[in-house]
Amino acid sequence: MFLENVVFDATAPQALGRFWEAALGTERLTDVPEGFETRLSVPDGPVLDLCFQRVPDQPVEPQRLHLDLHGGADQAAVVERLIALGASRADVGQGDVPWVVLTDPAGNAFCVLEERSSYDGTGPVAGLPLQVADAERDGAFWEWLTGWVPVEGSGLVSLRHPSLRGPLLDLSAEAGPKGTAKNRTHLDLRLEAGDDADEVARGITDRGGRELHFGWGELPWRHFADPSGNEFCVLPASTH
Repeated sequence: MFLENVVFDATAPQALGRFWEAALGTERLTDVPEGFETRLSVPDGPVLDLCFQRVPDQPVEPQRLHLDLHGGADQAAVVERLIALGASRADVGQGDVPWVVLTDPAGNAFCVLEERSSYDGTGPVAGLPLQVADAERDGAFWEWLTGWVPVEGSGLVSLRHPSLRGPLLDLSAEAGPKGTAKNRTHLDLRLEAGDDADEVARGITDRGGRELHFGWGELPWRHFADPSGNEFCVLPASTH
């Protein structure tokens, strides 16, 4: 398996997708009424697609996964450019911190980071912070799931693509237990040729996750939750 997508629920996926495409300089893949997809390619590192899928109602549940953007020495200029694209400054109770919190046009909070050596070589997305109940436990779970490797220096339990390039998957302490509402942002994994979907499902449950059944009809992918309840999807192997 490999980590393929960061998926956003959105009532206006085209508008939100175009904001993030302009913000990150990504490559457009899909622009249809049902959704928008744009590709983030890190040289000599991972390829991640940002996918914006249409939902009928504006997501209001607390965010458990967000984006940390690379700012570094150009943090102030990056912030001003994002505001010009449609972002807004936000107060989420962060207090006096060296990073800047913004919201995208749909109200999803994200951060623009100051200079941090542990995030060198990430590209425009420095981190993918995911709230979990037990970082050590869930770090082992996501390491097995993604094939990403543990890295030091961020102050969190962090994983990174084996190339040691691209964003860090940072596991942070949850503000409160996961509620019953579906996360507004989630990750997708893609099976590779030769992977057995049922064997993967057993591996997920053996490691504390579980399969979810939403009753949405026959779909080519399967829904799961990690040990802290964060939803993710496992997609079938590509046929091309």
